[in-house]
Amino acid sequence: MNQTDIFDSETVVPDAGLAQRAGTLLGFQERYARVHDQLRLLLAADKLGDWSQRHHSRPLAITHLVADQYPLVVFHGDVGTGKTAMAECIANRLLSEARSEDATIFRLSNRVRGSGKVGEMTTLLAEALKRVTTSVGKTRRAVLVIDEGDSIAAARTQEHSHHEDKVAVNTLIQGIDDLRRYKGRIVVILCTNRLSVLDPALLRRAAIVDRFDRPTDVERRALLEMDLDGLDITPAQIGELVELTGPIQAKPGWTYSDFRTRFYPAAMAKAFPDGPLRYEHLRAAATEMAGSRVMDDR
Repeated sequence: MNQTDIFDSETVVPDAGLAQRAGTLLGFQERYARVHDQLRLLLAADKLGDWSQRHHSRPLAITHLVADQYPLVVFHGDVGTGKTAMAECIANRLLSEARSEDATIFRLSNRVRGSGKVGEMTTLLAEALKRVTTSVGKTRRAVLVIDEGDSIAAARTQEHSHHEDKVAVNTLIQGIDDLRRYKGRIVVILCTNRLSVLDPALLRRAAIVDRFDRPTDVERRALLEMDLDGLDITPAQIGELVELTGPIQAKPGWTYSDFRTRFYPAAMAKAFPDGPLRYEHLRAAATEMAGSRVMDDR
């Protein structure tokens, strides 16, 4: 694996694409408002001393404690609920608002698990952390987004946990511990479908733990109204789609990715190329589909 394969993307902030994508994420503004203050505090740990001196005329003891918190955020919830996209868009907006120059968002690739060779995953994970720390130098900032974090951060006490997995978890925990010396200039956002399997030592270090759920009736309606704008569809028809995509008997309601990855292409395929997309195409696709199965968080 070459160096560029360690990351799926390295995005320089501000990024217009991520800013535009944020506008398509339902609930972005509300979630951003909820985590904004704490995230801003994490990213500004190097400025807390000046803040304390300016507003309290002396360095407060609590300032040192807050500045030394672990720069780890955990986004958890069922598959397809938008955790990784939200993480990248939140990081882009927060760093942009902070006017951080030369800031970068790194998204760790699942290829970091390697091919199964002894010591490979640990080596690649250590290399990824080194790449991130090297990128910030003495003044720059970075956010590292880890998708499917449970694949590299599962509890070391699990019976099926191999020695290689345990060593990789140790490497990740040690890496996050070491990031504290950057005083908030590097923050890790770990996304996971299974919060319960994360190593307790890692979870204890999280400054923020935020949950993502499947969309409610109200949220599915808002999503459909936004995504189907421009089509000749009545509110009553939107309402029927809301019902068809919600929990039905033992079947779970749809995730955000069910709509955009599967439903819309399936409906459009029924219309293309012979005619316009109509409600009957959407209804037929919704009737034929089912929501993604719920990820067992055990």
